[in-house]
Amino acid sequence: MADKPRVQVAAGIIRNALGQIYLTERLEGKDFAQALEFPGGKVKNDETPRQALDRELEEEIGIQVLKAELFEQFVYDYPHKIIEFYFYLVDEWVNEPFGREGQVGMWVNQQDLDAGSFPPANYDLIQKLRQLA
Repeated sequence: MADKPRVQVAAGIIRNALGQIYLTERLEGKDFAQALEFPGGKVKNDETPRQALDRELEEEIGIQVLKAELFEQFVYDYPHKIIEFYFYLVDEWVNEPFGREGQVGMWVNQQDLDAGSFPPANYDLIQKLRQLA
């Protein structure tokens, strides 16, 4: 059997002053359609995860990141691919986030995050965020 493809993904945990986190719903046709996710996407060959974060958040939800810190980095082995995640805590940005690609977006209180609403790779991350709320 061939090796599984490995993908790097950068995502933003966009948290406002009220302790709410901006989430989007995965679009139909994608893995885990309608699950909640932290906005972000694949890291291109010519960019760092942080550069990918800035590009993806502008493309997906129309914000320009002013401040982001790496919060969590881990590898998750799905049946058909391996994903190396870089999650950044974003607490300063310009513009109000919205679904530029037609995806539903919402603010959720950090302590109300429900791991069951996200793809399986997010379980431990959600637990950590809830503990810090």
